Amino acid sequence: MKRAVFLDRDGVLNIEVGYIHKVEDLNLIPGIAQAVRRLNDQQIFCCLVSNQSGPARDYNPISHIEALHKRLCHLLENEAGAKLDALYYCPYLSAAEGGTNPEFTRYSTWRKPNTGMLVAAAWKYDLDLRNSFMVGDKATDVDMAHNAGCTGILVQTGYGESVLSGEYQHHTKPDFIAANLAVAVDWILQHFD
Repeated sequence: MKRAVFLDRDGVLNIEVGYIHKVEDLNLIPGIAQAVRRLNDQQIFCCLVSNQSGPARDYNPISHIEALHKRLCHLLENEAGAKLDALYYCPYLSAAEGGTNPEFTRYSTWRKPNTGMLVAAAWKYDLDLRNSFMVGDKATDVDMAHNAGCTGILVQTGYGESVLSGEYQHHTKPDFIAANLAVAVDWILQHFD
């Protein structure tokens, strides 16, 4: 079994701007492509896991999410020759949480803090969740990590600062707090024996 680093998207890899309506508005946080490349160079499995409720809220079609991910991968490759080994996202949202499009409005075990995306990736790629890491900017990222037995890292980019101050979501207990993904990768590599 392989160990993995799971990465949230918005606020971790790309600049948090709310719902991205134009594909060209997805831009990487400076230095992030190089951080992903460092994981690639160590042959560490890198997997995107992201809540993307735009389709459920009727903000955009699923093809828009796919186009954003194509741009994300293109930018990572162009900036540092970096790559993601797998991409998972949850387009579903319950009606109680704001889902309106009947095609995507439902409860899903893939929606963070549920562990469905991690379990699906582990099953498909033979990943060892108990010895893997999750990097996110929200309490739900850390909660998902802990629910799956992973080490949960909170970055202070995106919503990270607001989570730490208690202004966004709820208080959580990350295993490590990092200024950004580059600092998180330094810490991961020290704990990746």
